[in-house]
Amino acid sequence: MNRAIITFLLIFLGYSLNAQNSFVDYQKSFGKVADVFSRREDTLKKQFAAQKLSWPAKFMYIRTFKYDSELEVWVKSSLKDTFQLFKTYKVCAVAGTMGPKRIQGDYQVPEGFYYINIFNPNSSYHLSLGLNYPNSSDLILADSSQPGGDIYIHGSCVTEGCIPITNPQIEDLYILTTHARNNGQDFIPVHIYPIRFNNIKSVIYLDKLMVNDTELKSFEKTMKQAYDYFNNNKQLPIVSINKKGEYVLY
Repeated sequence: MNRAIITFLLIFLGYSLNAQNSFVDYQKSFGKVADVFSRREDTLKKQFAAQKLSWPAKFMYIRTFKYDSELEVWVKSSLKDTFQLFKTYKVCAVAGTMGPKRIQGDYQVPEGFYYINIFNPNSSYHLSLGLNYPNSSDLILADSSQPGGDIYIHGSCVTEGCIPITNPQIEDLYILTTHARNNGQDFIPVHIYPIRFNNIKSVIYLDKLMVNDTELKSFEKTMKQAYDYFNNNKQLPIVSINKKGEYVLY
């Protein structure tokens, strides 16, 4: 191999290594985030070690349950691995009721299949992670002129249609998602469910709401299929959106 090719490869590899670290470095350039990393990262490493999980997680999955007021963090080290539950957080409060968000200002927490598209170190709610609401389904089925937006997982334990957790919890989640994003997971999935479909009390509550609502019943049937698929396989289902805006699972 000639010198020019070797030089090119070294430059390329050096660029790749710098790029690999760039998102963590960028986030830590904000004083609040740097402080969070210095205070909480070592504890997270120890918690991963105690559960025999590889640090940091290269792949993350978040799912949350509105009625049950819980948020789960699942992790794995490679695509072929199955997800393992790292931690369950208590959601402080939930605005609205069961079912998807369909219009701005309804204070409704969305339901469906989303991913993190914003890391906000300067949030008014300590730290926040934005979701890609409205997604392609919402743009078809929600109010076309005012579907709403600005849906976040955030700290400060208050909400007007977002998913609030405590400040220490959002700090941990921010560190974990920053590392996953840094390791190449550009789309960290967040699935928002109405209930835990294996909780009888929650199922009874949802069934009462759906008695005379065939549209909601159809929507929640698909959500349950996704919930069951993950519970059985510990892998994410493939989700697409048809021309009607409906979720379709494979």
